[in-house]
Amino acid sequence: MRCGSHPHTFPLTKDTSIVTHKRSLAAGFLAVCAVGALTACAPVAATGTSADASSGGDGTTLTVFISGDTNVQDLWDNGIIPAYEKENPGVTVNTTIDLHGEHDQQTVAKLTTATEAGDDPGYDLIDAGFVTSSAAQAGTLLDIEADTVSGLADVPETTVAAGRGYGIPYRASSVLLAYDTDTVTDAPGTLDELLQWIQDNPGEFAYNSPSTGGSGGAFVTTVLDSFLTADEQDALRTEVDEDIMAKWSEGFDRLKALGPSMYQEGVYPNGNTQVLEMLGSGEISMAPVWSDQFLTSQQSGLIGENIAFTQIADPSFTGNASYLGIPKTSDATDAAIDLVNFVLSAEGQQIIAEQISGYPVVDLSTLPQDVQDQFADADPSALRPGYYSEVGAEMSNMWDQLVP
Repeated sequence: MRCGSHPHTFPLTKDTSIVTHKRSLAAGFLAVCAVGALTACAPVAATGTSADASSGGDGTTLTVFISGDTNVQDLWDNGIIPAYEKENPGVTVNTTIDLHGEHDQQTVAKLTTATEAGDDPGYDLIDAGFVTSSAAQAGTLLDIEADTVSGLADVPETTVAAGRGYGIPYRASSVLLAYDTDTVTDAPGTLDELLQWIQDNPGEFAYNSPSTGGSGGAFVTTVLDSFLTADEQDALRTEVDEDIMAKWSEGFDRLKALGPSMYQEGVYPNGNTQVLEMLGSGEISMAPVWSDQFLTSQQSGLIGENIAFTQIADPSFTGNASYLGIPKTSDATDAAIDLVNFVLSAEGQQIIAEQISGYPVVDLSTLPQDVQDQFADADPSALRPGYYSEVGAEMSNMWDQLVP
């Protein structure tokens, strides 16, 4: 699924339990940072905008702009949109994508220009990691409250608050520790145990470089956080603090020291999917992976039933919720809100759970029993967030310079 996050960044939190069941998500899952990716090479504005701002009116056209992976575009094109259009005859919803968010900075600049001019930006809903960071800071998004988006009534307050008043949480995921049960009989339960296992089993562990995917980014973040106080960690989730970031040095030294014990003495895969492929082929025995990507990969056969997962503690890996934003100068804000409310409905959340194994952000009791069972051990209100987007970007840059 993911880009480097997102997160994204996406919902998150702490987790103190260790769960090894393959089909349920561990308590304390983070609502993951990485947001889904796109396909286009440039942040081209979407084509359709609505001439009718009312929800469900005949001839209404909405466009969803996606910055992330193609699995997120598939979620919209093959899951959410067909179901929404079926319930709302006369409404057409299109998507446009920027694969892996490679042009996020340009996209936000164009969105800002359109907002300042009072122009429709060419799309009506944004699914991107920058929703809760640069787009929100630039004042380009509609203010969001529970009385604006009724579907938020069933979302935990902490998850809503992480949207900074502009982002609308709609799915979540967490990074887990996946391992091969054929070669690992006793999986690590804490970060210290994991680091010791890596040293004791050279070549059997891998994580992707943080700039290529959020699972590797979560591993790096967790190691760095182990050298910071709780207050320092919290600060880096909301702002850039160079004094605190200077304290990363011990964490980067620890990561560099692990290099000889990594896969092939310091080879770092390119992206989340490559890590899963290595697990599935038996090249490695353990790695951090996204919860939703793990479940869909097991369902598709990319990894076998011999691959299980757990969540470490002290600290846990991060995760996050993915957020939607509504451009304040869209010609169809009312219709976009109607679409968002559908996404947050029991039907919309079930589609997300079934299609990409995304963790629902609404109260599980509002969802069908099979979805409740699938995520029975997770707690979306108790996730450990990842770093603020600009802090995460700097972390990735420093890792490139200091670790490989």
